[in-house]
Amino acid sequence: MEKVSSADGTTIAYERSGAGTPVILVGGALCTRATMGPLAKALEGDFTVVSYDRRGRGDSGDTSPYAVAREVEDLGALITALGGVAAVYGHSSGAALAVEAAASGLPISKVVLHEPPYGADDAESQRQSDEAGETVLRLLAEGRRTAAVEAFLAIAGMPEDAASDWAAEPGMDDLAPTIAYDFAVMGNASQGGTVPRELIGKVTQPALAICGSVSHEFLIDSARVVAKSLPGGQYVELDGHHHVVPPEVLAPVLIDFLKS
Repeated sequence: MEKVSSADGTTIAYERSGAGTPVILVGGALCTRATMGPLAKALEGDFTVVSYDRRGRGDSGDTSPYAVAREVEDLGALITALGGVAAVYGHSSGAALAVEAAASGLPISKVVLHEPPYGADDAESQRQSDEAGETVLRLLAEGRRTAAVEAFLAIAGMPEDAASDWAAEPGMDDLAPTIAYDFAVMGNASQGGTVPRELIGKVTQPALAICGSVSHEFLIDSARVVAKSLPGGQYVELDGHHHVVPPEVLAPVLIDFLKS
C-alpha cells in the first residue's frame, strides 16, 4: 500500500501494480480498493494499474465538509504521483466521478465510463429517486447505518434478502456514510440525478461508455445517453452481463480501447 496527500491534506491510500501506461480504477458506492483488485490483476500485464480507497473509505482519510471537488483533487494527486498523466476507468458512481474529473481538465488521457447510474429525467422517476434518497440520508442521520445500506441497495435493484446479507457484511457500517458522497457525485442534490449532458459534453478525451445487455433498464438507458453526449464517444454493450462484469470479460475490452 502507498499513500498520497490530496490538496486539502487528506491521505489517500492506493495499490500500484504492473508496468506501462498508468490506469486508475475508480470504484462505486460501498467499494474499497480491494473491490477493484481482480480487475487490477487482469490489467497489470499491460498497464501500471492503481486502485485506491476513495476518501472516507478503507485506509484513506476524510476531511469535512465533503465536496465532489475534493474527490476530483484526490484523483489529481494520484495522477501526479503516477507521473502527471493517466487513463481513468470508473464503475457505477465511480464513472460519474470520472466524468467530473475529466471535465475539470485533469490530465486524463482516456476515460472509460462503466454504467454510471444516472436516473431517468421524467418527473415520476425523479420523484421516486428523490424520496428513496431522502430515506437513505435520514437513516444515516439517525445513525441507522445497516438500515441505510439496505435501503440504498434496494434502490439499486438488489433483492431484499441479498441486500440484507450484504448490509450485514463486516465493514459495511464503516462505509455507510460515504453513500451520501456518492449521492453528491451523482448530482442528486443539484440536477435530480439525471444525465448531466452539458458536463459530459466537456469530456474531450477519447471516451468509452460500457454497459451490460441485461443490466437494469435505467442503467442501459443511461450508458447510451452518456455515449451520445460524449464528443466522439464510443459505446460497448456486453452481451449477457449485468452491472458487475467478470474481469476476464471486462479486461479485454479495456485493453483494446486503452491501447488503441
